[in-house]
Amino acid sequence: MKTCSTKEKNEKNLLTIKKFSEMSDLEQSTLRYWDEIGLFKPAYRNPDNCYRYYAPEQIVLVNFIKLLSSLNVPLKTIADVSENRSPETMLRLMGQQEELLDAQLNRLQASYSTIHTLRDIIRQGMDAPDAEHVSVQRLEAMPIALGPANEEGLGFYRSFIRYCQYAKANRINLNNPIGGYYGSMKRFLETPSVPARFFSIDPHGHDTRAAGKYIVGYARGYYDRLEEAARRLDEFAAQQNLEAGGPVYVIYLRDEISEKDSADYLAQVCAAL
Repeated sequence: MKTCSTKEKNEKNLLTIKKFSEMSDLEQSTLRYWDEIGLFKPAYRNPDNCYRYYAPEQIVLVNFIKLLSSLNVPLKTIADVSENRSPETMLRLMGQQEELLDAQLNRLQASYSTIHTLRDIIRQGMDAPDAEHVSVQRLEAMPIALGPANEEGLGFYRSFIRYCQYAKANRINLNNPIGGYYGSMKRFLETPSVPARFFSIDPHGHDTRAAGKYIVGYARGYYDRLEEAARRLDEFAAQQNLEAGGPVYVIYLRDEISEKDSADYLAQVCAAL
């Protein structure tokens, strides 16, 4: 005869392992394994055949174990806590899980924000007119995170590396699109290939590209090739008798994320009126 631990129970009010498996959405093999390792035991084992029977109210505890398991809490930890459970141990465990979940949520929110921003940028690039096109547009406010002023004579690449180092040290998300900032149209016309500062398009940035009217043009090609765009914007402003008195922002709508050939990169240049 098989031997197993037993408790006097009325089987009529209990659930077979098959029924409890259906109720809990757990495989019977999982329930047997959890029993073997002492994680979750049935309410009753028949002394004649060792069949497992579960009390309906055990669904409360098994669902909590499933929740902890889905949060990657090791089964041994869950078993230890379950064996010695008390309000204090459960509160401590749940406090630890809340901290982990907070960190995961922050990472997910940052990733969602980046994906949302990149998707909008790429769509703008797909809908953008020909690179020769220049017009006046009203743009919405856009939160950004400005980097430090670029040192004179460093050039585009060394300035960009310096910005990346600054961003890392100051927790600026480099996964977000990066653009170039020029303090004025005059500054842009003088050195279009090297911005005065770099910035990240960041929903949580403390700086803002202000809402308002902008002269908007485009440039195709690699990041530091903006001379033609600068010329076109300057000619357009003169022809339309416009004064671009505010800062200039360069945003790459199409870059290596969406294009294989750097000749197809597309920058949007916005000069504030």
